[in-house]
Amino acid sequence: MFNLDQLFVYFFIFLIGLCFGSFLNVIIYRLPRRLSLVQPPSHCPSCDQRLGFADLIPLFSYLVLQGRCLYCGAKISLRYPLVELATGLLFLLVFSYFSLSLNFIFYLILLYLLLGIALIDLEHRIVPNRVVATGLIAGLLCYLPQLAALWLSVPTWMIVRQGLVDALAGMLLGAGIMLVIFIVSRGGMGAGDIKLMAMIGFYVGLRGTAVVLLLAFIFGSIVGLTFMALGKLTRKDALPFAPFLALAALVEVLWGLQIWNWYVRLLG
Repeated sequence: MFNLDQLFVYFFIFLIGLCFGSFLNVIIYRLPRRLSLVQPPSHCPSCDQRLGFADLIPLFSYLVLQGRCLYCGAKISLRYPLVELATGLLFLLVFSYFSLSLNFIFYLILLYLLLGIALIDLEHRIVPNRVVATGLIAGLLCYLPQLAALWLSVPTWMIVRQGLVDALAGMLLGAGIMLVIFIVSRGGMGAGDIKLMAMIGFYVGLRGTAVVLLLAFIFGSIVGLTFMALGKLTRKDALPFAPFLALAALVEVLWGLQIWNWYVRLLG
């Protein structure tokens, strides 16, 4: 049972997640269209009316306005509250697993960016370089306390559980495997997936990279075969792969070690 203090902390984490989800909507809409993330301020895409504070309260505003613009009555895409809700739940899930630590921030950065990349890839079939670069830089900064611990006394909660050498090896392995697939498939695999897998590999390391790739191809095969059976996809059609990599990375971060141990026992 949760006590009142714990419930307050979880509710606060959820609210922060909703706010980050609101900003993620901005990234998803503006970045593929090469628009500034800060200018102009948020506005209705139908009537161009600038939105006030009350119009921008994550999730709550959509419910109060019943999914329509206050000024012109245009329908607001259901994607906006769903992304906010998904991000809030993501914050809760990762926090419940890692509690307040650098690992929480480290893996949250990865999964938060992957959620945005997956939705952008679904709609536009691109993996934005800026998001991948942001993920790599942010991940590298999270290793600074680990490097400082070579000379200084650093609290354990400030140390990422994975070693930097393992992170770099995972990055090279992930990018290398995707590059081979890209060459063999003659473009059947997008070049953006190479960069994306490099970023994921940096966060999950060698073992995690193997798990992510295995799960992503399993997820992709299941969805692809299902769509083909329903007549919504042919063998010549390509599915965006970033959503499967994102889902596989989420599973790896939370349950990857258990999956790896189960697989090793199965081989033995």
